[in-house]
Amino acid sequence: MKTYIYTFLLLIFPILLNAQTVENKSVLTISQIMQGEKFVGYAPSNINWSTDSKIIYFDWNPDMEILKDQFKVGVNNTNKIERVTISERIRVPSFRGNWNQSNTKKVYSKNGDLFLFDAEQNQNWQLTSTLNREYNPEFSATEEEIIYTSNNNLFAWSIENGGTAQLTDFRKGTKKPKKSKPEYQEWLHEDQLAHFQILREREIKSDLRKQFRDTLKPKRPLEIYHGDKSISNIKLSPNRDFVTFSLTKSAKADRTDVPNFITTSGYVENINARSKVGSPQDTYEFGIYDRSRDTFYIIDEKQIDGIYDKPAYLETYHTDTTVYNPKWEKPRSVIYHGVFYSRDGSKALMDIRAMDNKDRWLMSLDLKTGQLTLLDRQHDDAWIGGPGVGGWDYYPGNLGWINNQTFYYQSEKTGFSHLYLMNINTKKITPLTEGKFEILSAELSKDKQSFWITSNKETPHEHHFYQLPVRGGKMKKITNLFGGNEVTISPDENWLAIRHSTSNAPWELYLMKNEIGAKPIQITNSTTKEFKKYDWRKPEIIRFTASDGVKVPARIYKPKNPNGKAVIFVHGAGYLQNVHEWWSTYYREYMFHNILTDNGYTVLDIDYRASEGYGRDWRTAIYRHMGGKDITDNIDGAKYLAEEQGIDADKIGIYGGSYGGFVTLMSMFTYPKTFKSGAAIRSVTDWAHYNHPYTNNILNTPVLDSIAYHKSSPIYHAEGFEGNLLILHGMIDDNVQFQDVVRLSQRLIELGKDNWEFAVYPVERHGFVEPSSWADEYKRIFKLFQKM
Repeated sequence: MKTYIYTFLLLIFPILLNAQTVENKSVLTISQIMQGEKFVGYAPSNINWSTDSKIIYFDWNPDMEILKDQFKVGVNNTNKIERVTISERIRVPSFRGNWNQSNTKKVYSKNGDLFLFDAEQNQNWQLTSTLNREYNPEFSATEEEIIYTSNNNLFAWSIENGGTAQLTDFRKGTKKPKKSKPEYQEWLHEDQLAHFQILREREIKSDLRKQFRDTLKPKRPLEIYHGDKSISNIKLSPNRDFVTFSLTKSAKADRTDVPNFITTSGYVENINARSKVGSPQDTYEFGIYDRSRDTFYIIDEKQIDGIYDKPAYLETYHTDTTVYNPKWEKPRSVIYHGVFYSRDGSKALMDIRAMDNKDRWLMSLDLKTGQLTLLDRQHDDAWIGGPGVGGWDYYPGNLGWINNQTFYYQSEKTGFSHLYLMNINTKKITPLTEGKFEILSAELSKDKQSFWITSNKETPHEHHFYQLPVRGGKMKKITNLFGGNEVTISPDENWLAIRHSTSNAPWELYLMKNEIGAKPIQITNSTTKEFKKYDWRKPEIIRFTASDGVKVPARIYKPKNPNGKAVIFVHGAGYLQNVHEWWSTYYREYMFHNILTDNGYTVLDIDYRASEGYGRDWRTAIYRHMGGKDITDNIDGAKYLAEEQGIDADKIGIYGGSYGGFVTLMSMFTYPKTFKSGAAIRSVTDWAHYNHPYTNNILNTPVLDSIAYHKSSPIYHAEGFEGNLLILHGMIDDNVQFQDVVRLSQRLIELGKDNWEFAVYPVERHGFVEPSSWADEYKRIFKLFQKM
């Protein structure tokens, strides 16, 4: 009996300890703020316009229902917000689609069927109703047909008579060879014909009949077999002579399993997740089907300028006495984006990216020969990136045609992403914008006379909407609300639907005429009464000097009654901005920082090196060394707090999630005297176990650049750990997987490290969703800092 009681006490005692609360001087509670949108209010999102520019549609949840719903408001009656009925949602044309040249008709796909909308008649026609899925519709160059894709083939639907023609015949697998008779049967066949005239005559008649039937058959597209490769991006040239397409060869890389313990079945179920960095990657080809010659060919990547170039970092591994060869024996893998046709269809533009992401090529394509001609090569020894240049997953950059000779594109050639024009005939480049700011997005106006631009031109900490003449000139700022402005322009370009916020006020929907000086009208009021009761702080934006002399931006929360303690918050994603004047994606953390400040803490929130919004050099400062400048910026932030804000250097904590969790671990392991306590949430502990698209850009691959991985992964530096560490992780995280922290835990155990704890959340993935999990997480973090 004593044994059972002793066991019971051992089990319950830690729970009683954890249940002990620490003093919170704020009127806010952690359980309250971790309700998320239920406490703050549901902000409007997914903003769209009706095709006639009279109605704004948006997702919203003012009544705190289980799911958001769609609402609408008219530009002529902004006081009347209505819920969109199911029948209207079915009836309303899709917000996406392609317009004709005069912007009077739009073709779109909805629920796998095709529709045609006539703006002049305000009428909508359903063109198809099939079990097959029709998608990617667009008008032909003559606007007499609608070209669309179905079952990985291209079709043309005649607007005049409703007839449909199949333009391609792409087939998976390989063509079966025509069966031939065995040699002995062929001999018998020939012998029979030699002996019997009637058999010869019948065979001749059969052949003639077949030839006659073949002459009556309409011409069909060439059968093109693409084996086990998948086909996509099928596009018809404006003159209808060519069809271009992309082929993808799956690498079939080993994927990871994430065990899910809390399931409705009662059994442990595996979640099949991503592969790891350095695993085999899919490969890509680009094909051209010449319809007039009934043949097809694949573009030869060997003709791309610099395709054999090795990345610069490999030379650091060359330690022998032989001459280093800076060229690969085989061409690098690339991914093709395009084709982008000029307005008259006479010229074709390609956006090609190296899979190692060191190069982006803009090239013209001769469809008759498959010949590529270099127009602009963007090279970066680190990695190609930045707004409008391309994404982590090899997305195409922002580009398009002004007229038949000139196209626009974005490049980081000056260190900041800017907008350029190029004449495709002369290859003359004209910069349209310049300066130490970024063009975040740029869209050509319907009349091709202006660009509609979102930029951080005023300051890195605000986003505004601008108009720029297509040939360059002054960027004219249109939005006038201080903070963040996310603009959706109406189809007629007369109105702006603006999602606006400030650092202490969440996103709301506004309507504004697309004119300089126009007054914005607030449409929604989404925040709850409970949220409005508190006087939310507006953190001050400062810049402190790093050890290398660079001015580092940060937000600082200063308490009225300081307790001598400070906490540094590290945002996630690496390439993300959190020092700004709009409502943060880390809004729970923002509210937590208000609780900390109420309790006397000074809080510093840093846009360390690698953060978004500050140009190429800031973005790539961590190349081949995550845990370098990003860490020292946070260490220098702690020094700034001690030297300039009166903080006790022995009472500084640090915390963050994902990349922020990684920074927390690296800071605690490599600068153990700086932080008394740290909380690492869903943190990467070994970059060799993260995904390929993100990690390969920054650290290359573990096989080719092991030095980068050893320098950058916390698990290699765990022996330096001192202080107090709290590790928190979701068990079904399929992004930064639970295995990451399990491996680190074993490492800490083997090193004999004390003063660390591990909190696990069985039903949470990378982004927590349950308020109970959020609350438990931040109660533990608050307790950790209160004990400093």
